Amino acid sequence: MKYVSTRGSAPILDFEQVLLAGLAEDGGLYVPQSWPQFSADELRAMRGLSYVEIARRVMTPFIGDAIAPADFARIVEDAYAGFDHKAVTPLKQLDQNFWVLELFHGPTLAFKDVALQLLGRLFDHVLTKRGERVTIVGATSGDTGSAAIEACRDRASIDIFILHPRGRTSEVQRRQMTTVLSSNVHNIALEGTFDDCQDQVKAMFNDPAFRASQRLSAVNSINWARIMAQIVYYIAAGVALGAPDRRIAFSVPTGNFGNVYAAYAAKQMGLPIEKLVVGSNRNDILTRFFNSGEMKITGVEPSLSPSMDIQVSSNFERLLFDMMDRDGRQLAETMTSFRASGSFAVGDNQLGNAKQLFEAHRIDDAQTQDIIRTIHAETGEILDPHTAVGVGAGRAVSLDPDIALIALACAHPAKFPDAVEQATGIRPALPRHLADLYEREERVTVLPNDLAALQKYVSEKTRLKGAA
Repeated sequence: MKYVSTRGSAPILDFEQVLLAGLAEDGGLYVPQSWPQFSADELRAMRGLSYVEIARRVMTPFIGDAIAPADFARIVEDAYAGFDHKAVTPLKQLDQNFWVLELFHGPTLAFKDVALQLLGRLFDHVLTKRGERVTIVGATSGDTGSAAIEACRDRASIDIFILHPRGRTSEVQRRQMTTVLSSNVHNIALEGTFDDCQDQVKAMFNDPAFRASQRLSAVNSINWARIMAQIVYYIAAGVALGAPDRRIAFSVPTGNFGNVYAAYAAKQMGLPIEKLVVGSNRNDILTRFFNSGEMKITGVEPSLSPSMDIQVSSNFERLLFDMMDRDGRQLAETMTSFRASGSFAVGDNQLGNAKQLFEAHRIDDAQTQDIIRTIHAETGEILDPHTAVGVGAGRAVSLDPDIALIALACAHPAKFPDAVEQATGIRPALPRHLADLYEREERVTVLPNDLAALQKYVSEKTRLKGAA
């Protein structure tokens, strides 16, 4: 398996190289040169298998011979051994044809664990084999940071620096990051928005001298291995509900587009997905795009679902690459113009093709609370605000009644207790392993939205020998 950059001018890499590189040298994102394919019979053969076995089958084509099969099987089994549900990502039925896919049974109570518990172990395996170490730099709107830190803490070959927007995460999200006191973990509260954090991470990667001296790598969903791991739960859920012999659709709350892009990838690999519903909160750049064909940045507004408070959706570039027939030069010109002007538009044919699969809906804070309240009254289930956006967007879609619709439950409700309590009167408790979170010591550094200041901090704190 080989990987190409969406912007067309970076070297073609193998899996091991893509894992360590994260962002391509030309500023693009890596995607497979071609999609592995699963036949209908191969999908049927996955029914009844464990999540670990499905994961091994789905991801092996992306890895090729980069990792020995026995080693990869061990890595996958170890990655999911700590999840608190034997199914890893269990399905829960809300009504006759509507399910939620619970992705929050990992150590930090969010869907990011599914990919990052694997990613940390992949890094450890590859770096140990090569006798190397890396400096991981990432941005988070709330959940990626804690999941990445949990996956990378105390690993001898990794230093990890996570940027979060100061004051724009929930207290639980912040504390899950800042109470990890491992010497290789560094939390940065940036004076700005998540988009500012994301821009600064990209700027560090786009500085060739700094990138080389610090041996930068990424755990954000710009890293292909994150997407690869997320493809698994779409295929596992689909076959559990009868695919390929039953039609399915997914409703995905998303801000950065990585999670729903993984569903798109599953479809390219053969999973018969009829519709992908994109759920946006008040920061609805993706919904506006799918409704108009124009991607236009507006201000980021705080919401009840802070992990989706994003205006620049990094992973959308991967979909746009296919929408432009994989023309890297055209995409690079579009993205350069987008960063300069804050907008771009696609043609009617490109939008029409995308809308055959994608549909998008905006769910504001009032609707989010109403959905949490209604679902609890109807089913007894308590949703977090992000999951509520996905459920609300799914309920807004008209589908054939025989299609199974699966909304992604991306976070445990206890990560957002204020919003849940306001909607239901119930304050969800943290699981036992996080019960003392509010009493734990925090460690965090506040820095300005300034590239030079960030690079200086990373250079001073990294344990990388010979770093500038």
